[in-house]
Amino acid sequence: MTEFGGPEVLHLVDVPAEPLGPGQVRVRVTAATVNPTDTYARNGTYAGRDPVKEFPYVPGMDVAGVLAEVADGVQTDLEVGAHVMGIVVPSGAHGGYREDIVLPARSIARVPAGAGDAAASTLPMNGLTARLALDKMALQARQVLAVTGAAGAFGGYVVQLAKTEGLTVVADAAEADEDLVRELGADVVVRRGDDVAARIREQFPDGVDGLADGSVQDAAVLPAVKDGGAVATVRGYRGDGQRDLRVHPVLVRRYAEEAEALDRLREQVEEGELTLRVAQTFPAADAAEAHRRLEAGGVRGRLVLTF
Repeated sequence: MTEFGGPEVLHLVDVPAEPLGPGQVRVRVTAATVNPTDTYARNGTYAGRDPVKEFPYVPGMDVAGVLAEVADGVQTDLEVGAHVMGIVVPSGAHGGYREDIVLPARSIARVPAGAGDAAASTLPMNGLTARLALDKMALQARQVLAVTGAAGAFGGYVVQLAKTEGLTVVADAAEADEDLVRELGADVVVRRGDDVAARIREQFPDGVDGLADGSVQDAAVLPAVKDGGAVATVRGYRGDGQRDLRVHPVLVRRYAEEAEALDRLREQVEEGELTLRVAQTFPAADAAEAHRRLEAGGVRGRLVLTF
């Protein structure tokens, strides 16, 4: 975009190719996922975070495509021509919605076997955010984890990853999403809403050991967690300080070069432990329509731009 605003500000622009530096790779992008954070980048909510103060701004934190170039000295088992997926930390014109992008070599991994680029592009950002959330909470097998926004991409990955680690999962869902959330592996499903903390407490009267707040309810969900429990939040919320809770704001950029973690997510897709969900694809030129669709709500799975 060359100005902040509604979906209509998204349009095709030509930008200079990014130079390839030490420790970097070039990816010919074929798919870029549309995430809620992209809509905030577009409307200017995040403008103060970006040191680049000139347009164009390019949103996007997930890509997949073809490895086109590897800088000298980069140690990798990925060959030019391989299909790869990567996480992008956007800044100015450097964002996922571009057909040619330069990334740190440790920000990419091979696309899961059997997955197309569109599906693979939905994994890096949300998958690594879910991984970081669980790592921060550091729960042990048989402890209880609550997940809000469980039908979403982040929440769904948290549910699936938690089950592989032996956690008991209670998750929220709208009536229409209950089957989906159970299929993802939730042991107990409660109805979503403003009173979700009370519904969780009905099932676990002593409170849960940890909570991943994918629906961004912040203080409203804290009562579900027992004293001394852990909470992972995704928009910087740090708790209200009123109880002995360990609140971890999860910023995925901290895992943006955790290549081993991203490659492990690939393996878990191949092993059937994680599910890639694409709701709809759009040509890149129709990015505005994809943003309108996302902001209208009710999307299950990710919207993906194709190049």
